[in-house]
Amino acid sequence: MTSSQSFQRLAITCGEPAGIGPDLCVALAWQYHDCEIVVIADPDMLSQRAKLLNLELKIKKFDPLDPATPHETGVLKVFPVPVNKPVNCGQLNKENSRYVLETIRLAAQGCMDGLFSGMVTAPVHKGVINDAGLDFTGHTEYIAEITTGYPVMMLTTPGLRVALATTHLPLSEVSNAITEESLTTVIQMLDRDLRRRFSIRRPNILVCGLNPHAGENGHLGMEEIEVIIPVLEKLRQQGIRLQGPLPADTVFTPKYLDQADVVLAMYHDQGLPVLKHVGFGAAVNITLGLPIIRTSVDHGTALELAGTGLASGSSLDTAINTALEMASYNPMHF
Repeated sequence: MTSSQSFQRLAITCGEPAGIGPDLCVALAWQYHDCEIVVIADPDMLSQRAKLLNLELKIKKFDPLDPATPHETGVLKVFPVPVNKPVNCGQLNKENSRYVLETIRLAAQGCMDGLFSGMVTAPVHKGVINDAGLDFTGHTEYIAEITTGYPVMMLTTPGLRVALATTHLPLSEVSNAITEESLTTVIQMLDRDLRRRFSIRRPNILVCGLNPHAGENGHLGMEEIEVIIPVLEKLRQQGIRLQGPLPADTVFTPKYLDQADVVLAMYHDQGLPVLKHVGFGAAVNITLGLPIIRTSVDHGTALELAGTGLASGSSLDTAINTALEMASYNPMHF
């Protein structure tokens, strides 16, 4: 794809093959999106899943030399990557873990090479990948290793965006991970990409404290006084619009959210339960701080639903539309 072509091409990874990712990708063949969709997966596995779902599916092998073209109903363009072992719905097999990581790698590298405008990922199962002896903490960190970016995880749903200062860490490690350097970088990346990817001229960022009541002036923890407040004061002087640190138990109220562009939570389960309560199924996971566009669904592998036809594709649809929106804002992409 060249910069002279305006039609977008997105890479979609199926994630864990025993989960609902293949179901959602098969369903894309009958959905219209204003872009070319290329699914990176095992074509035989997709055909088998389509038969299980009683769907007629035509697979067309993706040729990277062809220009991006509009979607054909009932046809799925596939970048073929073979699974290592046969796939059974709902049954994890660690032998397919390298296949999962290879699909992500190809999508990320394709974005770096300009082959794709962005990548959209279906859910993976972190546990089975680690059971295979592979060091993997999540999509966010793995894609950052490939693209050399500094990842900032942000989930968004209509009316609310939540970004994270730390991502997939045990709670016992969160405090030590929030340093002056790391928090400064996260906020700078968040401010930059809200401007660049979402065309927000001057983002208003609400910053949560780490401790209850944002530390209660040091009585409930010193992280706010020693790290968070000094970082916010320094970045305000650079022109970044920041409020906080604010108590996390009150920041998600209209008083604050009505004027906010994003809430920055200090750790995963401080901010994401609220967002998923508000918009589960209509939310999208976005990785900021990368040289590429990456979005993902807001749910897990749902092994019990694989092959049943009961899985909802609403979050994947939202992730695709969000990636397209981000690409249209970003002059670096096509």
